[in-house]
Amino acid sequence: MKIASIQVEIKDSESKNDRIDRVESMIDQLKGQDLIILPETWATGYFSFDRYMDESEEINGDFVQRFSSKAREIHSYLFAGSFIERNNGKYYNTSVLFSPEGKLIGTYRKMHLFQYGSKEGQILTRGNEITVVDTDFGIVGLSTCYDLRFPELYRAEVDLGAEMLLVTSAWPHRRLEHWKLFNAVRALENQCFLISSNCVGTTQDVLLGGHSQVVDPWGIVVASGGEEETVIKTEIDPTQIASIRDVFPNLKHRVINRQKNV
Repeated sequence: MKIASIQVEIKDSESKNDRIDRVESMIDQLKGQDLIILPETWATGYFSFDRYMDESEEINGDFVQRFSSKAREIHSYLFAGSFIERNNGKYYNTSVLFSPEGKLIGTYRKMHLFQYGSKEGQILTRGNEITVVDTDFGIVGLSTCYDLRFPELYRAEVDLGAEMLLVTSAWPHRRLEHWKLFNAVRALENQCFLISSNCVGTTQDVLLGGHSQVVDPWGIVVASGGEEETVIKTEIDPTQIASIRDVFPNLKHRVINRQKNV
């Protein structure tokens, strides 16, 4: 299975439409990939909170339509990252997954909104539904950035059958070591492949971390980006998941005790 993670540079001087045009050109060079993944709110820029409402769209808006067409055009699964969704007067950080036929097969509204030096929690409404999607290469679980700090989300996705975890992100450089750690640990503890895409560049005086990763079910990083705009490409074998879980079946050894002492 061929994977490409696009690590997009965020420039405050660049308009939403110009950035979308630029990223579409990058995707055009990736024909033949089975899965392409993009970062969090990359079109608007995560830290451009003053642009959130003006650049928000409904789920059937231009952003979704353009990347539905792009997925169909290159015939690849495309996790187009997230955008600011507008719905009935509320706003969400919503990520979208398209099939190679261009069908919108998965949406996920970010559940854990970041509120440390961020206005995300003030502007947006948190999601309340876990999203897993059945694909040709197995069941994938969708998540966004700050979600990585909450292991219960990923364990719930695994309980729903997830074998691969897709993470779209705009993680800052100042907590880069946390990012690297969580990427590896979430893959390891859930015996899943984890594929992430993180932004790079300096936006609103925040340096973004990059280091998008592909991590195998042993927690080993098999591909990683640096701190510049790039495309991380690698190949993985999804059948490894079942064999690793069979050889080292720690998920089956869980003891869940919800009883309370009286």
